[in-house]
Amino acid sequence: MEQEQKKRIAILGSTGSIGTQALEVIEEQSHALQVEVLTAHSNAALLIQQAIKYKPNTVVIGNEAMYKDVKEALWNHDIKVYAGKAALAQIVESTEVDMVLTALVGAAGLEPTINAIKAKKHIALANKETLVVAGELVTQLARENEVNIYPVDSEHSAIFQCMAGEWHNAIEKIYLTASGGPFRGKDKTYLAQVKKEQALKHPNWTMGAKITIDSATLFNKGLEVIEARWLFHLQPNQIDVVVHPQSIIHSIVQYADGSMKAQMGLPDMKLPIQYALGYPKRLPSNFPRFNFLDYPTLTFEAPDKATFRGLQLAYDAMQQGGNMPCILNAANEEAVQLFLQDKIGFLDIANMVEEAMNHVPHICTPTLEDYIETDRRTREMVTN
Repeated sequence: MEQEQKKRIAILGSTGSIGTQALEVIEEQSHALQVEVLTAHSNAALLIQQAIKYKPNTVVIGNEAMYKDVKEALWNHDIKVYAGKAALAQIVESTEVDMVLTALVGAAGLEPTINAIKAKKHIALANKETLVVAGELVTQLARENEVNIYPVDSEHSAIFQCMAGEWHNAIEKIYLTASGGPFRGKDKTYLAQVKKEQALKHPNWTMGAKITIDSATLFNKGLEVIEARWLFHLQPNQIDVVVHPQSIIHSIVQYADGSMKAQMGLPDMKLPIQYALGYPKRLPSNFPRFNFLDYPTLTFEAPDKATFRGLQLAYDAMQQGGNMPCILNAANEEAVQLFLQDKIGFLDIANMVEEAMNHVPHICTPTLEDYIETDRRTREMVTN
């Protein structure tokens, strides 16, 4: 019997939380998956370690000042080394790559993802900002190039899994579940005093700093709402959010007959990563198994959009469309950085995003160049 060819993966952002977990998944599934390309922005030391261990064909370091260090460290390992933004965008076009896992943080994932789609590479998308910033453009390109976008976010993976075998049936509504973050139930008086150390302590998930802060503000759930619209071709009124503190039900699809399908499991990002990389196969795993008796009660509540304004602002941006989600995303990225640098308060994040949405010009039908200029202009406004 002929051995099935391994799927060759390029991981954009291999040193981040998703990237490192993806490498563990690939190591465990080495019979089906292999690493072809690794990239990092500036964590050269970890990129070098990963390259020596996983032996990709190529690595790219985004920060060109670190090229020499990476090149010298990998000189004897027969690994090609490139540097810079242009190299990152080009490497995804390699004929040696079957699938691109986009795990970069923020809007930086947009151009490499677009290039990968144009090169007809299937996408495992962990970078929700790509669809938030330019969802209409990206999904149109994917259709034109017959490229599949497999979601890696646990909530979108759940929706995707619930839709399997139901592609011909119309969705009435989807429910994205949210843990509520570390400040669930707190009021604005409490939040006004919050420090980054508190905001970085998520009750259920281990994630990078930016997404952890976004989870605390509910901006992350807002970005997921916008992403879901484009991934699953939905209207804004078909997407709802419900707070589910236990993070066991990862999301729900409701069909036209009223029947609901939910995907459940322990909160572990490796499962959606593996599902995306292995699709359409469910690769056997040794992940911990869920036990109903450990969770005798699963609870649900409405999100507090008045206190955690990030979610409502995201709905507002989605309704307005055009480049407004791009403005929301760029302003939030910069505001989160300012909060992590102790330059603004927790509640100021939403205030700064709203200010940007009110003042950066709205474009109804933006081009890629418009998105790039909107992103630049918004960041300039927030940081000055």
